[in-house]
Amino acid sequence: MSLSWVRSFCRQLPGATEEMKWEKLAFCIDGKIFAILSLEPDDVMLCFKCPPEAFGELTELPGIIQAPYFARREWVALEPTAALPRNLLAPLLRTSYELVLAKLPRYRQAQLRGATASPTAE
Repeated sequence: MSLSWVRSFCRQLPGATEEMKWEKLAFCIDGKIFAILSLEPDDVMLCFKCPPEAFGELTELPGIIQAPYFARREWVALEPTAALPRNLLAPLLRTSYELVLAKLPRYRQAQLRGATASPTAE
């Protein structure tokens, strides 16, 4: 997992912004976080939201754990040893974005969904 790829992918999502929070880079939609990326070596490199039905399945994979402080909200965390290829990570990040987007007011969802085409996993 390349930090620059994650950053590039998340920034391409419609309405996505990045902010520094807790000394980490948070990707947000209208101020609501959908992914957190550690820019420095840490126990956890990337955290993101997942659907409740995928939470248990993901945390059984090597290098993926329940996100500290966020697990009760179905967030997972990738340890530095996690080896998720881009073609698997991209849909997970997209799903996290969509889960957070779904909580926004309908008019805002419509604005963002019509904003741009989907980014590709490259």
